Amino acid sequence: MTLAITNARIVGPDGETRGTLLVEGERIVAIGAVEVPDGVETVDARGRWLAPAIVDLGVFAIDREACRRGGIVRVALMPDQSPVLDDPGMVQRAALVGRPDLWIHPLVAATRALAGHDLAEIAFCQQAGARAVATGRGWIADTAVMERVLSYARDLDLAVVTHAEDGALVAGAVATAGETATRLGLPAAPAVAEALAVARDLMLAEATGARLHIRQVSTAAALDLVRAAKRRGVAVTCGITPAHLHLSDIAMSDFRTFAHLSPPLRSEADRQACRAAIADGTIDVIASGHDPQGPEAKRLPFADSAPGMAGAETLLPLALMLVRDGLCDMATLFRLLATHPAQVLGLDAGTLTVGAPADLILFDPEAPWRIEGDRFASAGNTPFDGLPVQGKVLRVWKGGRELRG
Repeated sequence: MTLAITNARIVGPDGETRGTLLVEGERIVAIGAVEVPDGVETVDARGRWLAPAIVDLGVFAIDREACRRGGIVRVALMPDQSPVLDDPGMVQRAALVGRPDLWIHPLVAATRALAGHDLAEIAFCQQAGARAVATGRGWIADTAVMERVLSYARDLDLAVVTHAEDGALVAGAVATAGETATRLGLPAAPAVAEALAVARDLMLAEATGARLHIRQVSTAAALDLVRAAKRRGVAVTCGITPAHLHLSDIAMSDFRTFAHLSPPLRSEADRQACRAAIADGTIDVIASGHDPQGPEAKRLPFADSAPGMAGAETLLPLALMLVRDGLCDMATLFRLLATHPAQVLGLDAGTLTVGAPADLILFDPEAPWRIEGDRFASAGNTPFDGLPVQGKVLRVWKGGRELRG
């Protein structure tokens, strides 16, 4: 099968190229001023953008249609499943569930049952398809255990994906300590809980030589620690979700449980620090944090509700806001959405170059629409419900084959 997408603004690793992208089988074979062979299926992009399909690093639920609508063709599945992904059989099953429309790259639990004590069978799970090691929704409190996890992962050349909040400080908390939490009377933890966890894990990563990916960094103090570690040569990357780039803890002011997230929303000063970290390159990955919760988990008092939001369908338009705000250009944005996540996972994906897999999205960054959670393919709990946005995925290809709803 051969496909030609013509008249496209192509997002390459070094910037924009205008012209044609040619696919043979599952791979890209030519980009730019390309002569289209006779008999080839041709799609006229009409000047719209063609980019690598999104690689979503760290989802908690598999929603194939939501991913298709959002331009996501690969997801790194967190180990917080039922049962936990700490067994080779479970990892192998998870890796096969979505194919051929959605490629699921499981992250093996760092410890058995994510309990933070005994290491899981990481090597066997890697052979079964695990692409990284993860601590799940929580932090490993035992420093000796975390050191062993990092050392073991280093020997297997796997990244360790961590949740960075000191568990003792955040126990029972649902908000970040500050004016909003005080006014609402919500159990809160200081923002420094994140920096404390990041500092320890960075020091252990430096000592062991392991690759560390901090899944969500959302405070100025933690970002400063990551910057300093990168300057020292520590093999660390970090990510963030659109919620922590566009919302502060003020979004919780009406006790709206859709704004109950993990980590919780931060102060406006921390939000601005996160946006600056996009601009200066400190943040490597933007992910959806897709963790939809049903009505039974959200229609509760704020402190009793479950944290999490549906993020797959809104990842692209919310990320495009960063381009319009001048914090990054389109090529940089897709490095954050596709190239860098693929590199963390050790995948041959996430970029439009000759020889790369033909995982593609055609999108219109100007197309207006309104986020309406009740129309989502997944449970539609989103703190952005009702927000007018721009940017819509028009067509999606996985390995050169178009995905249709």
